[in-house]
Amino acid sequence: MSFALRPYQDAILAEVREHLRAGRRSILIQAPTGSGKTALTAYMAGTAAERGRRVWFTVHRRELIRQSMLTFGEVGIAYGVIAAGFAPDPRRRVQICGIQTLGRRAERLKRPDIIIVDEAHHIAASSWAAILQQFSGAIVIGLSATPERLDGAGLSAHFEVMVCGPSTAQLIAEGWLAPYRLFAPRPPDLAGVHTKLGDFVRGEVSAVMDTPRLTGDAIQHYLRLARGKRALAFACSIEHSRHIVEQARAAGIRAAHVDGETHHVERDAAFQAFARGEIQFLSNVELAGEGVDIPGIEVAILLRPTQSLALYLQQVGRSLRPAAGKTEALILDHAGNALRHGLPDDERLWTLEGRRRRRLADAENQVPIKICPRCFLACASPAAACKHCGFVFPVEGRQVEEVAGELVEVDPDVVRAQRKREERRASTLEDLVALGRARGYRYPEQWAQYVYRGRKAARARYGAVRWGT
Repeated sequence: MSFALRPYQDAILAEVREHLRAGRRSILIQAPTGSGKTALTAYMAGTAAERGRRVWFTVHRRELIRQSMLTFGEVGIAYGVIAAGFAPDPRRRVQICGIQTLGRRAERLKRPDIIIVDEAHHIAASSWAAILQQFSGAIVIGLSATPERLDGAGLSAHFEVMVCGPSTAQLIAEGWLAPYRLFAPRPPDLAGVHTKLGDFVRGEVSAVMDTPRLTGDAIQHYLRLARGKRALAFACSIEHSRHIVEQARAAGIRAAHVDGETHHVERDAAFQAFARGEIQFLSNVELAGEGVDIPGIEVAILLRPTQSLALYLQQVGRSLRPAAGKTEALILDHAGNALRHGLPDDERLWTLEGRRRRRLADAENQVPIKICPRCFLACASPAAACKHCGFVFPVEGRQVEEVAGELVEVDPDVVRAQRKREERRASTLEDLVALGRARGYRYPEQWAQYVYRGRKAARARYGAVRWGT
């Protein structure tokens, strides 16, 4: 097996090994989209196979099977495939498994020692639950960029402990992910749209979004801001997606539509043509939010409003993978999701308890944003001017003493860095509580405990860390 881990991947595996030595049998790994979770899986599976263990890597979509086959083959791991349409090879210690097919064939297979679950936020589904119950003696390792169910429920019933990798902001800063600009023109009016199971009712939100005006607006913004760039659009429904493609083609854009009902031959061909650049614009429904690894995607077009942070991050993450000649990603948010959930690289707390526990820390770490009325770029709220078009934001709602001097643009990265410097100066738990109170946090003690626990985990993972100035 030929493999070189990135430093943060090596640190993740070191922490996983510590938990295994401590006797834990179910471990969840959280790492952002684009951080190399399939490569991490290949390393874990290959190493375990070399030690004589049987490994099942379970996925829930055909695209993920092909992606995993490519990665495993590139690093020299011998594998079999358990999925419809693929020739089986039961001799191999490593098996890439489509979860639906695995459920039908599991009794005929040798028992695994390790089950690795891709996109583990789906683990509560009956297909996974049946497999894990049937092979309860196996070690279970889950992977997810967004480790909570789409309705916000946590995964504590399925995993004993969670290992968190680097943040999206860290991966962008280190060059593992692409920087981005986010534009949010005209958020839709969702008054009257109901919520069910933690998200907007699909039919109602589709009725709001699937209009010629909104679709035409999205196409015009693509032409103005990203003409010729490879764009992946996320629609509310099959009909909505097809209408998007119709208007894109009418504007001279090479566009195609795919969804879960598209025949797999046609679907594979569309993704391959998109990866080669023969299709500029690919619209999808419930298909490309997970597992699509096409680094050449330069634009994510959000046309499906969602209350799910997990779904939002999965979608924008498709555009953040770096590629040759790609200087940045563009996110065109016509769904109002950034205003609802914050920027893609805001610091977020992920816990096994899910959305309710996470919201406290997220609210404290999220950088408030405002939208430039001229070009629709998302800017940090303290920004004096838009760094895309130069629009100077008016000061509203309060009297301001005039001070001589030059207006200075405030960048989100500067705001985050300033906040982090303040936190580093707070070297004790008591200092953190005082800082939380000074910032006006509603629960300064709980926020301080969260930050303090994160420091302890970082010390354990990376060694001594200097937290003072």
